[in-house]
Amino acid sequence: MAAVRAARLVTDVLQPRNTLLAGLTGLGIAAAGDWTGVPWGLFAALCAGVVPASYIDWERRRGTWGDRHVVDRTQRLPIFLVILGSVGLGALVMVLGRAPADLLVAMVAMWAMTVCLMTVNSVWKISVDAAVASGVVAMLAVVHSPWWLAAYAMVAAVCWSRTALTYHSVAQTVAGAALGGMTASAWLL
Repeated sequence: MAAVRAARLVTDVLQPRNTLLAGLTGLGIAAAGDWTGVPWGLFAALCAGVVPASYIDWERRRGTWGDRHVVDRTQRLPIFLVILGSVGLGALVMVLGRAPADLLVAMVAMWAMTVCLMTVNSVWKISVDAAVASGVVAMLAVVHSPWWLAAYAMVAAVCWSRTALTYHSVAQTVAGAALGGMTASAWLL
């Protein structure tokens, strides 16, 4: 079915690791005011996106989970703990290295967003993919330009793909997008 293939493509291309790599690199540039922010943005993306994705891949290879989506919310706690540790340690390195302030605040916002997602996930399944996509758009809109709000079309595509693949309900994706956007922008405003 064409719709399922399109949804799979959207969810794979716009998965949190990829969204964070692109978004935090751009945020690093905006926060520093020039290309010197690229290494800091890439470091932030490593901590917030690449390390957690690598952990999921490692557990998947061990047979813990069937795929990167970890659709059973009761299995997600270790992932949230890895994210909290990685983002927290990354933020500490960024403080010591004098990273651009807005990028450091973005790391704190992602840490807070993860705490919120973990709390909600303990009682109800929520879309982490939608939260990350929305959080990245909100951060870019606050730090760089309100024109980034147009990228909420990408967030809508993520929400659609997650529901089309039956990983989440509409409510779970909308809640994830709302939580991500509000958490990210609240720390940066």
